Amino acid sequence: MKKIVKYIALAVVLTGAFSACIKEKDPTAADMGLGIKTFFPTKVVAGQPMTINGNGLADVTEIVFPGDVTVTNFQLVGGEMIRVNAPQGIAAEGGKLVIRTADDEAVSSADLTLGHTVISGYSKQEGESIQGGEELKIYGKDLEFISGIELMDADGNPMLLDDTMFYRKGTSVVSILIPKKTIYDGTFVGKVFTVDSQEFDMPSLKYSPAAQGGHWETVKTVVWTNEDPAGNGAINWSGTYRFALEGHDGNNECIATFGQEVWEKLIGGPFHIKFVPAEGFDSYQIRICNGWWTEQWMADDIMAGSEAIVDNGDGTFSVEVDVTSNPDFVATLEEKHLLITGNGFIPLELYFEEEVFVNDDGPKEVDIWKNEDVTGNGAISWSGTYRFALEGHDGNNECIATFPQEVWEKLIGGPFHIQFVPAEGFDSYQIRICNGWWTEQWMADDIMAGSEAIVDNGDGTFSVAVDVTSNPDFVATLEEKHLLITGNGFIPLRLYFVE
Repeated sequence: MKKIVKYIALAVVLTGAFSACIKEKDPTAADMGLGIKTFFPTKVVAGQPMTINGNGLADVTEIVFPGDVTVTNFQLVGGEMIRVNAPQGIAAEGGKLVIRTADDEAVSSADLTLGHTVISGYSKQEGESIQGGEELKIYGKDLEFISGIELMDADGNPMLLDDTMFYRKGTSVVSILIPKKTIYDGTFVGKVFTVDSQEFDMPSLKYSPAAQGGHWETVKTVVWTNEDPAGNGAINWSGTYRFALEGHDGNNECIATFGQEVWEKLIGGPFHIKFVPAEGFDSYQIRICNGWWTEQWMADDIMAGSEAIVDNGDGTFSVEVDVTSNPDFVATLEEKHLLITGNGFIPLELYFEEEVFVNDDGPKEVDIWKNEDVTGNGAISWSGTYRFALEGHDGNNECIATFPQEVWEKLIGGPFHIQFVPAEGFDSYQIRICNGWWTEQWMADDIMAGSEAIVDNGDGTFSVAVDVTSNPDFVATLEEKHLLITGNGFIPLRLYFVE
């Protein structure tokens, strides 16, 4: 079976909590004694690998977890890092970590919390069919602790897909691609396993191998674009190009921050940097380090002419970065963010490349936005929450998402689709597409529940196609006034193209 993309190579990558990028005292200034700086991840289950970073750790003899669970079996890495597996019996309410030496102890400033995987549903329901090459989604809470999926191979024997083979793994959604040809042709109940030995039965589904037609395709997803290369400037051992998790740039020094899902992919598997050599420099070299310059991904920088550099044929170049090859470096990114530095080049984009199997016998859905916090973002009730704009054109920071130029042009240049669910507490729903100033709308009449334009997806969700090109005057307002999905009684789940 072909592996898709190893989004998750390290258990430490998938967590629901990160610390802010706030600088601390210089640890080289003096002997700081025993102390915990950070620990990672901050949410664990029994058996979860974790690291503790601090001072004076070489003499630690025991670690006490919330609930007074003492661990003496751990690995010391110099005097500043401990590797340990989270034990059984951690208190459900969480609490502080304590480390002890023969004559001293230190307590963490942050709390450790206990995770517990709960599965709330699947993208396929009991009795439905699914074909090899299709995506199956699992929904719930603390899903980052799912460690494997058991299906049946073509001969009816158990077939385990470990988490390195998942299409995507997050805290609330896990996606797997059903093996194209090696899947059993028939109905069975799969199983889901977690790090802490939970086991869940999947719905009974009718599986079948993929049709003969189909191919693997590389899909490029841009997550950051340098909107002002001249203003941001060339890298010359500078700290301009810093990136962090949203809400964790305490000093406001990062050029961009990312949502949880994108950040987890960024530090959990390969991403790519597209760049141009800068004028006025004889050559260039690329260094990936943390924002405090204390750790770097590789000991040697990537130099011009390296085999790792890909010539894109248009004056730009790309390089693949997979920080999971250095777990100690990854462990620092929670607090110290990610910095692209070096000399003599200008970053243009960060992007992912994903190998996806495409059946040739039907259209393909390409997601461009997902509602990662359905409860927090809430149902639409003539509200302005679900606003979308071109990157760099959300002057008031009121949009729920912005898109790079290429995606934005497709959005306003042809049909896109909204998948949604009716909201509880409403008798019905209606959908209105207007600009963010409410001055123009796509169609004079709203799309009402029961309209022929609404497609029932058969899983409790519905979809509607939106083609704003039918109203050029409306489109002309969107660059300045962005796009707003509003109305009443529904919750958008995602925006996607059908190709």
